[in-house]
Amino acid sequence: MNKAVIELQNIKRNFQVGDETVHALRGVSFTIREGEFVTIMGTSGSGKSTLLNTLGCLDTPTSGEYLLDGISVRTMSKPQRAVLRNRKIGFVFQSYNLLPKTTAVENVELPLMYNSSVSASERRRRAIEALQAVGLGDRLEHKSNQMSGGQMQRVAIARALVNNPAVILADEATGNLDTRTSFEILVLFQKLHAEGRTIIFVTHNPEIAQYSSRNIVLRDGQIKDDTINTQIQNAAEALAALPKQEEEE
Repeated sequence: MNKAVIELQNIKRNFQVGDETVHALRGVSFTIREGEFVTIMGTSGSGKSTLLNTLGCLDTPTSGEYLLDGISVRTMSKPQRAVLRNRKIGFVFQSYNLLPKTTAVENVELPLMYNSSVSASERRRRAIEALQAVGLGDRLEHKSNQMSGGQMQRVAIARALVNNPAVILADEATGNLDTRTSFEILVLFQKLHAEGRTIIFVTHNPEIAQYSSRNIVLRDGQIKDDTINTQIQNAAEALAALPKQEEEE
């Protein structure tokens, strides 16, 4: 059995809103193992965003235990969580979060800037390698305004890969993309999964679930369903089957 990368044990997160206590997460427990491709789904108010922030070490739970690659997170200080987050998690955001005036390769280098053990030449080599892995070897010096939405999301995925993280955490990574480009990004995620990467894909879109290996559904701060997908759909086949006119849009 592959090692556990994410372990949540009875995670609760409460927020005080005026005189009212909001229970955003109500005892969430699950384990994600190395090499899984997991979708986490839920509607607005389900606790999905709070769970994402917890998994990404952006927030700490009120109670419960969170182990990231075997390291306990809950009692860490904010600076300690930032270091752990940079080394263990590769983020992919819906809005890309690229620096607009820098090139693709410079954007991908950013996570390595915080690692003093990586030289400038090694940083550049790894960034180029990551961009080549997502099919952008010919766009190294392009800036954001010279790229399409799909290309910018590929840069974001390359940036997530460059530190060789324990887990890739994608937040609505196809949310701003058209149908064809969304499938192209899903093809890339399935390729990364086939290479053994651990991927958590947070989404409100239930259609995404059929392309992952496991589906977790949140409702009212609790896990409603946690199922293994025994019939994983092939994103490349779905892309090829798109109507010709839709592909040209």
